[in-house]
Amino acid sequence: MALQIFNPDGSPQDSWSASFQLQGTPSAGQLDIFSPLGSQLALLHWSPDGAWLRQGSEETASDSLPALIERSLGTAVPIEAFFAWLQGHPLQAQGWHADLGQYTQGRISARRTDPLPQAQLKIILQPAP
Repeated sequence: MALQIFNPDGSPQDSWSASFQLQGTPSAGQLDIFSPLGSQLALLHWSPDGAWLRQGSEETASDSLPALIERSLGTAVPIEAFFAWLQGHPLQAQGWHADLGQYTQGRISARRTDPLPQAQLKIILQPAP
């Protein structure tokens, strides 16, 4: 996964890439984010009871999964739509447009235009081992 966040003038503000493993459903699941070298950068776990984020030795609990996603990724990403996109379903999410035209080649692209800052998410799918 690669994520790029843009300044209001359209210039790049921040970007990063990582691998990830996603398990569960939008209502209860786990997202592990790994550096390009394979070390765990973040672990996000959620259930109907709340959400938890672990980054290094720091752990944060919250009733707001979207807030923890934004904290861990640097921008809000709609988890329900994220699950749908990974399965090839073009679920609409407010402010986001997903391009699944290359899904059969293992590529997903999604762009957020509203609210600011704009963001571009690119995913290359790899089969689970």
